[in-house]
Amino acid sequence: MENQEHKQTSNMENPEQIYQKDQIEDMASTTIDSGRGVIHCITIVGQVEGHQLLPETTKATKYEHIMPQLAAIEESNEIDGLLILLNTVGGDIEAGLGIAELIASMKKPTVSLVLGGGHSIGVPLAVAAKRSLIAPSATMTIHPVRLTGVVIGAPQTYNYFTRVQERISQFVTKHSRMNKDKFLELMMNTGELAADVGSVIDGQEAVDLGLIDQLGGLSDALGYLHEQIGRD
Repeated sequence: MENQEHKQTSNMENPEQIYQKDQIEDMASTTIDSGRGVIHCITIVGQVEGHQLLPETTKATKYEHIMPQLAAIEESNEIDGLLILLNTVGGDIEAGLGIAELIASMKKPTVSLVLGGGHSIGVPLAVAAKRSLIAPSATMTIHPVRLTGVVIGAPQTYNYFTRVQERISQFVTKHSRMNKDKFLELMMNTGELAADVGSVIDGQEAVDLGLIDQLGGLSDALGYLHEQIGRD
């Protein structure tokens, strides 16, 4: 009887473990205290969901989940740095740019790591952090703005598309070392994608072009954060 009680007690999760489990399941995030600093990790995966709800079968990151987390992380006295794991096909432009602007305006150390893909609006999200990394096997797609649904064939529509693309290109080139003309050239490339306009670049190309700061993985991203936390 005593052995059974001991076994049950040893298998019980403590409150901290339960909290972390709930964080991961509910918000795809977790907070880690390694002794060298407290790092909060958030994931941006699947499609970035905006004002329109995506089907339940679609893996999505909801902007109304991410934005309050970023505000809480910046204001928290207990969190020292932010790690952003990216594997996204893109999604809502306004939501993606909104999240990217919040990340870029944070004073705490931030690092992004592109795993798998950082496509479309994932490009501004990747460069928004103070340091950006990409796995060698990851890719990023740069393409013009697309809108689903009915599009009015009028000069005003074209002007709107142009202004949105300008917002994206300005943000990306401001928060990376990439030349704006080169970014637009990749965006308007007609010779690479079979059914679309744009370019796909791999990890090494992203670094060589100045879009991403360095090739690396999880240990490199955490190493950067610990280094920056140690300086504060």
